[in-house]
Amino acid sequence: MMKVNLETFDELKTPCYVLEEKLLRRNLALIKRVADEAQVEIILAFKAFALWKTFPIFREYINATTASSLYEARLACEEFGSKAHTFSPAYTDYEIDEIARCSSHLTFNSLSQYAHLHNRAKRANGSLSIGLRINPEYSEVGTALYNPCAPGTRFGVTADKLPERLPEGIDGFHCHCHCESGADVFVRTLEHIEGKFSRWFGQIKWMNFGGGHLMTRRDYDIHLLVKTLKDFRARYPHLSVILEPGSAFAWQTGPLLSQVVDIVEDHGIRTAILNVSFTCHMPDCLEMPYMPAVRGAETIEDASEADIRSANVYRLGGNSCLSGDFMGYWRFPNVLNVGDNVIFEDMLHYTTVKTNMFNGVTHPAIALAREDGTLEMLRVFGYEDYRGRMD
Repeated sequence: MMKVNLETFDELKTPCYVLEEKLLRRNLALIKRVADEAQVEIILAFKAFALWKTFPIFREYINATTASSLYEARLACEEFGSKAHTFSPAYTDYEIDEIARCSSHLTFNSLSQYAHLHNRAKRANGSLSIGLRINPEYSEVGTALYNPCAPGTRFGVTADKLPERLPEGIDGFHCHCHCESGADVFVRTLEHIEGKFSRWFGQIKWMNFGGGHLMTRRDYDIHLLVKTLKDFRARYPHLSVILEPGSAFAWQTGPLLSQVVDIVEDHGIRTAILNVSFTCHMPDCLEMPYMPAVRGAETIEDASEADIRSANVYRLGGNSCLSGDFMGYWRFPNVLNVGDNVIFEDMLHYTTVKTNMFNGVTHPAIALAREDGTLEMLRVFGYEDYRGRMD
């Protein structure tokens, strides 16, 4: 344990993801309030956040999680302490039994997968509740990489493919249409969900509206979300309602700390090379793509020639061998020097679960900043993590 300044992190001189307990509890309290007011269940999606050493904090506010694979389902059982709500695009014969045993709810992506495996899943876990993923053919997600309802999607069953009488044993529907979306988007999407699938609602017990509900974002309309959920429940009082956001739990709960290792210049472009990597440690920045906020620096979205050549403007470069492992530009208040901290804001959701060890780049540590101001190292990575175990 050590005391740190959470504004500057001057005490740290190696890369580190820092989760701030105070900010995490703020999000958890808001999510619990929404769940209580709307009388729905809101659960954590591991695909966005799976730091199991923080699960004791989560258990003070929520009771369950959602998994997309065998290992996530095991994490739910073994570390969170409750069985998972599980969905996968395709379950395998060699994993389905263990997945079923680790799950309270199991959603199939297709009618063919349901026909092939649902009996076996129920034999493995007699209390399992079976669901089917549906596709309302509507989503306002603008980035194709993240749009689950785009034409040709591999996710879910469209209404025209469902029989009037659902196959015996299907208890619920699962629908995922959002990505960091607002409540207004949910309202418009819900019209399509009900319009296409409400005629089957009398045959099911629960409705899972998936993730992407970014209710902890500062401008999110919480009142509209709660009202929309209450109204839905009033229309279908027999249905239990589930939401499974991921980003909302870890939204703006802490930064990625890095340091300047070198500064290079070419054609008037100054690049500060860091001891972290966009492709390894902030992959969504390149995939989405989006420009992360850097503490104390001004983001320059469309840099002019004058911007690029002006004082204190830098492109930031990662330390991998990928040519495109850089982003830019930012205007810093002062000239950057080797050893300076560069702090990327809001780097806890989707980063710690998607990072990789490409090039064997040293992986940032993961720390929890406690409410008393002390820093607890949850994990420090080393050579053996890169090497892996073959014995």
